[in-house]
Amino acid sequence: MRPLVFAQILFIAAVAATGQTAPRSTLRVGVWTLWHDHQASVKSGAGASLRTCETCRAQPFENIAIQTTGNGLEWTDQHERMHSATVLLLTGSYRLEAHGESLTLTYPLEISAHSGALQLVTVLPVERYVELVVTAESGAADGPESRKGLAIVARSYALQLTHGHTRFDVCDSTHCQWVRWRSTPEAHAAALATAGEVLWFHGSRAAAYFHQNCGGRTAAAEEVWPQHNSTNRTGPGVLLSHSDLYCQRVGSSEWSTTLSRSELTQALAAAGLAASGWKSITVAQRGESGRASVLSVGANKILAEDFRLAVGRTFGWNRIRSNWFEVAAQGDGFLFHGRGSGHGVGLCQAGAAEMGREGYSYHEILAQYFPKDRLGEETTGDAWTTSVGPGFIFETSEATNSKYLPTISRALTEAESRSGLHSSTVIAVRAYRSTPAFRDATLAQGWVAAFTEGDFIALQPMPVLALRKLLDGVLRHEFLHALVEEQDSAHTPLWLREGLVEVWSGENTKAPTPVLTLKQIDQKLAHSASESESEAAHQAAGWYAAQLLTRYGRVQVLAWLRSSVPQSVLVTLR
Repeated sequence: MRPLVFAQILFIAAVAATGQTAPRSTLRVGVWTLWHDHQASVKSGAGASLRTCETCRAQPFENIAIQTTGNGLEWTDQHERMHSATVLLLTGSYRLEAHGESLTLTYPLEISAHSGALQLVTVLPVERYVELVVTAESGAADGPESRKGLAIVARSYALQLTHGHTRFDVCDSTHCQWVRWRSTPEAHAAALATAGEVLWFHGSRAAAYFHQNCGGRTAAAEEVWPQHNSTNRTGPGVLLSHSDLYCQRVGSSEWSTTLSRSELTQALAAAGLAASGWKSITVAQRGESGRASVLSVGANKILAEDFRLAVGRTFGWNRIRSNWFEVAAQGDGFLFHGRGSGHGVGLCQAGAAEMGREGYSYHEILAQYFPKDRLGEETTGDAWTTSVGPGFIFETSEATNSKYLPTISRALTEAESRSGLHSSTVIAVRAYRSTPAFRDATLAQGWVAAFTEGDFIALQPMPVLALRKLLDGVLRHEFLHALVEEQDSAHTPLWLREGLVEVWSGENTKAPTPVLTLKQIDQKLAHSASESESEAAHQAAGWYAAQLLTRYGRVQVLAWLRSSVPQSVLVTLR
């Protein structure tokens, strides 16, 4: 990834995108929403500051303790001075501690009081949120394709209009989608590879849900949520019940549990579903899939999904694992025997993982579980299309971009010729239709024309790059990044990776002798404060890489790329 003089490109790209809906770049996410904490503490990290209103001056802090006072806050600083406020706004890096748990965040956090408890809300880029959901919700059986399918479902769900919260968009619990506040490389790769893709139905974003195991047959949305048709923009009959042969191959995940009458009374009362005194539980109605949809609890009619959630929130989700069960009285309690895990609507994770294992793509996985929907670009709904070339695949939501296929092929050939490297994998090139869409997908700085990670290349709008006569050079540069990154190791310094690309791109022919040390170059390559600072660091990296190639030759430098540059050689460079 290399910075370019890109201010004019940004302007033209913004003009080109006129008339399109701007992509949703961030989400307000409720943090620790199940805990209802009354007190917490915050320890500052790099660049941490707090404000007590949107227009107030930011002030640094070290450690603060916070507690609720009705619908207000009291907080004590490190000097034990007491302050009061209605809201605290934190930025920078900080560690949050409450209920014996700690969490380090680097995103803005809003702390307020609601109904006597702390309400914590952070603002996450959409793609970072998707990454954290995939980390939390994927399992050991998942492979790259099933994780990509999960990422698209999670993104589609998050971008729906409402999820029942008034002060934030989504929560971090299974009420919405579970968030694990750390990521994995696998989840990051799945989110990045599908960034900007959501499910569409007849011109609107489709309803999207997932669950762990359907027991061999998925459920129609109306079985679980009878109000689904009247409240969901996608209309009736979209999330249908159908047989799932792939889940059946994994196994129906049968389960049994016994719950006493007192346990059930406690759970139902806590959820406001039934008072004490009832004697019996029977299945009053079943859906097309065979799942219980309505239960009779004494004289009360209760939705089976509400019953499952009430028991899960009180006694844990491993008791009533799904709505597909039989129930029988047993002594002073009830025996439940069922199959599957979760509500059963939409994507079955067990079946999707099996499809991925059998070689199906995420497109085929989503077609299995959302047969009425189609994949589309996040803001317009235009279909993403894939073209295959020699050594690459090209993904775009704009049909006119197909004219650039010869340019892509030529750039890859030139990159391989200049570096002497050849990829053992197929490199994916994805072109975004607007600068905001590119930035939201990659989280890259605005001055960056393209982004490469592993065998994935993301591009700013191709017509804009072509208009500025940058497309050939940008593609060649990014292909060089992909080729170099395939060869490097965990010990390869950033300056060497970036420097070799600079040299082979032909963009470093007039670089002056750098004043930056190798350590400083690595720091500025990783965290540039401005375009000019990044440009200087890339030029310096190219100068050092050119010295290595001149003194030791391509074969030796490539060997060091795969291992590390000896310290004795680094001394001679300095």
